[in-house]
Amino acid sequence: MKLFGSSGTRGVVGEGITPELVLQVAKAAGTVWEANQAIIARDTRTSSQSFVNAAVSGLTSVGIDVIRLGVTPTPSVVHYAGETDRPGIVITASHNPPEYNGVKLIGETGVEIGVEGLERIEACVLNEDFTPASWDNIGSITRTETVNTEYIDKLLTALEQDGSREAIADANLTVAIDPGHGAGCLTSPQFFRKLGCDVVTVNATPDGHFPGRPSEPIASNLTALRSLVTASNADIGIAHDGDADRAVFIDEQGKQIAGEASLAALAAAELDSNSATVAAVNVSQRLVDVCNRVDATLELTPIGSTNIITRIQELQKSGVSVPVAGEGNGGIFFPKFRLVRDGAYIGAKFLRLICEQPASSIIEPYTKYANARINIEHGSEKELEALMRGAEEFAEEADVTPNTIDGYRLDYGDAWVLIRPSGTEPVIRVYAEATEQTQAQNLADDAAGKLYDATDDIG
Repeated sequence: MKLFGSSGTRGVVGEGITPELVLQVAKAAGTVWEANQAIIARDTRTSSQSFVNAAVSGLTSVGIDVIRLGVTPTPSVVHYAGETDRPGIVITASHNPPEYNGVKLIGETGVEIGVEGLERIEACVLNEDFTPASWDNIGSITRTETVNTEYIDKLLTALEQDGSREAIADANLTVAIDPGHGAGCLTSPQFFRKLGCDVVTVNATPDGHFPGRPSEPIASNLTALRSLVTASNADIGIAHDGDADRAVFIDEQGKQIAGEASLAALAAAELDSNSATVAAVNVSQRLVDVCNRVDATLELTPIGSTNIITRIQELQKSGVSVPVAGEGNGGIFFPKFRLVRDGAYIGAKFLRLICEQPASSIIEPYTKYANARINIEHGSEKELEALMRGAEEFAEEADVTPNTIDGYRLDYGDAWVLIRPSGTEPVIRVYAEATEQTQAQNLADDAAGKLYDATDDIG
């Protein structure tokens, strides 16, 4: 797909994404959807209000009545869509920097639209094949203010039904929350308090400039949360990205928990020999080890929530149980609850694990691997092509057969390296994992060096 990447469409405001593009995407979605009403929500970014207005104009122009939800986490929108059988648009760039924005599309079943649906909408945009409404059939606009409250109630009900709510309340946990000035500011602190936790917060004021930290919840951006955990003697720290569909953790000692480790720990609690999990091609050996230990099936997809969702749905249709799935960036699905990455729910599921053991003990079995990542920016299509030629040459020169489902992944038993173009930013990402940090970094450096060499001849 040219328009939609690994998770919707995103770009720098005024360059990669504009109100005009959002208008066209909304018109196309409204044309393709068999719906009379749709919902629109946004994150806290400074450009989101403008883009919401464009999306509202696009939907109403093709005869769709619009319900505006305001600032709402993506999982909250997904819950509302599924409960009301209405498709929707979320204006968000998730973890990207403040100059970015984007569009996520939600189906009326309460699931982000999969590859096939996105391809239909993309074709409609590219062909400008819209169905404009007549003057007397223009869509109406209404607002609702209760979506986030209803979302929190749904989370609490689900956790009460599986026994987690009582266990978490009885554990008397102190939780440090860092919503990163994103949409999770409006839901996560309140949700964890209602779970019976003592809650302390940082970066919990909605602000599209992200003044406290960048939106991506990676280790280098979570210094304040680590300090808060140790200063407050918290049992766990939880950080979200801009639309709160991810959860990344800090243990009780103030140490970063690798997303790959938390995914493995959560998967170990859910998987058995009668189930399967789905992960992206940058899957950690930690999850592979869990699947091997319990004899669960592991299915790999190209990177991105859209691809993972599509494969989960295919497995479910064939009768396969998929209790957990996701990526090592904190975006984890629990499809039995709802097929969405839900930062608050992920956080609660991890709290359930630490009710009787500290977080450091829970993740200790999954700490023997180390990861490295290098981002290589490109400024033109010509440079991108050169970089990918370098990736191809690197793979051809290796003494293992590459997995080419998404870029080039080379597995060396207990170590691997992956080279792929980002679906959301103008960068080539190089990932590596090994049992030693030095080995992982060397793998990443060797691959990146080959890519840099390939650009030497560009004029």
